[in-house]
Amino acid sequence: MRKLYVIGIGAGDPRQVTVQAIEAMRRVDVFFVIGKGERKQELLDVRTAILTAHVDHDYRMVTIEDPPRDREIAATGADAAYRDAVGDWHDRRADLLAAHFAATEGVGAILVWGDPALYDSILRLVERVLARGAVTFDYEVIPGITSAAALAARHRIVLHDIGEPLHITTGRRLREEGVTAGESTLVMLDGECSFTTVADADLHIWWAAYLGLPDEELIEGPLPAVRDRIVQRRKELREAKGWIMDIYLLRRTKTPAAQ
Repeated sequence: MRKLYVIGIGAGDPRQVTVQAIEAMRRVDVFFVIGKGERKQELLDVRTAILTAHVDHDYRMVTIEDPPRDREIAATGADAAYRDAVGDWHDRRADLLAAHFAATEGVGAILVWGDPALYDSILRLVERVLARGAVTFDYEVIPGITSAAALAARHRIVLHDIGEPLHITTGRRLREEGVTAGESTLVMLDGECSFTTVADADLHIWWAAYLGLPDEELIEGPLPAVRDRIVQRRKELREAKGWIMDIYLLRRTKTPAAQ
C-alpha cells in the first residue's frame, strides 16, 4: 500500500457523506475498519451501507479488532496517568494498523465517524505508523461533517452567542473545570453525564444522541429542568443498544438587557 485516504463520513446520516468523500472512496481497494465489538455492530453497518450506496467497484473490508484500554484511568485518573494510558493504547493500535498496512496492496482508506480532526485519534495513529519506518505511504485527509455541526443543525441553533468564543471540551475536563463565563461549552466524549456536576442554575443544555441515525434523540431546556430526564433517557438507550454516542452544548441564559 502506497496511498491511504482518511475519510470523514459525517455524524451518522449516510446523506452527510460529501462529494469529495465519495470521489475518494471510489479510488480505494481496501477499507480498514477498527472494530468495536458486536455491541457496536451498527457502526460497521452504517459504513457498509455508505460503501454499498456509493462504491460500485470490487473492494475489500479489513476489520481490525480494537485493543482494550484502561477506562478507569480515562474516567478518573490524573492528567499524566490519563495521557500515559491513552498513549499506550495508541501504540497498540498503531502496531495493528502497521501490520495490516504492510500486508496490503492497492489504495487503502479508513472511514472516520464525523471529522478526522475533531476528537478522533486516527491521524495520530497514522503518524505513529509512519514514524516506525516499517511501512511507508502517502496519505490524504478528507474532512467530514462533525457531530458539533449536526447538533447545531438538529437543534436549529448557533453554537456560540454574538462575539462569543466556543469552548470545545470533554466530559472529564468539564468535571474538572466547569463552564467558563462568557463562553458556550460544547462537550464530547462524556460517558459520565458530567453536566450533572455543574451547579449553575442559569445554564441551558442542548443534548443529542445517535445523531443522524434512525433512533436519534434530542432533548433541550434549562439544565436543572431536564438534567434528570437526560440521565434517565441516556441510561435507557445505552441499555437497549449496548452503546451510546452523545454530545451537548451548555450556555448560560442572559437577560434581554445583557444580550
